[in-house]
Order: sequence, then structure tokens, then C-alpha cells
Amino acid sequence: MSIARRSMTMWLTAWRLPGELCADAVLLVSELATNAVRHTLGSRFLCGVGLVTEGCLRLEVHDHDRTGRGLPRCEPGPDDEGGRGLLLVEQLSQSWGVDRSTLTGGNAVWATLAD
Repeated sequence: MSIARRSMTMWLTAWRLPGELCADAVLLVSELATNAVRHTLGSRFLCGVGLVTEGCLRLEVHDHDRTGRGLPRCEPGPDDEGGRGLLLVEQLSQSWGVDRSTLTGGNAVWATLAD
């Protein structure tokens, strides 16, 4: 996940986006990449970021899970140490979803963020 965070930071810094937007984007990519590794059969994934409009980003993480299971949704309890990644994605992004990846044949989880 550290490579995904560093790559995302590099792109966002080059685009000179506001600090809070960059921090949220790096956090979301880290969460989506963690899910790709934790909840799929492989450890490889692709990350992408695009500048949709001025100050609006689309983040994507593509995994190689071809089982069609999609992402697990859970309701973590107050004492659970994990299970809140998609809740963070939901709270920080304008919109998010899961599609079938045309790049990997697995899941493509995406989120849009704006400043």
C-alpha cells in the first residue's frame, strides 16, 4: 500500500491540488488498495487517478478477483479494530461504486472527490 500512497502523492503534488483534497485522496486509495489485497484472492492491483475537472478527482483501484463477489459490506462493532474502510470511502467521497474492470476482469472500485 505504501507504493500506492507514494504514487498518489506524486501525481497530486504535480497537479498542485489543495492539501486537504490530496490527503483525502491518499487515504482513500490506501483504503481501497487494502481492500483489494485483503478481500481478493490475489495481491496484485492497479491504481489510477484522473483529474475530471478542476479540483475534482476520480480514484480507481482494479483487482484481479474474477469471482464476481464484489466488495464485502460489514457493520463493524464498537470494539472491532477493522471493517471501517468503506465507511471512510463513503464519508469522504462525493460518490463511489464498484464496476467490473475492463483492465483486469476483476473489480474496479472507484470514488470521486472534490475540493
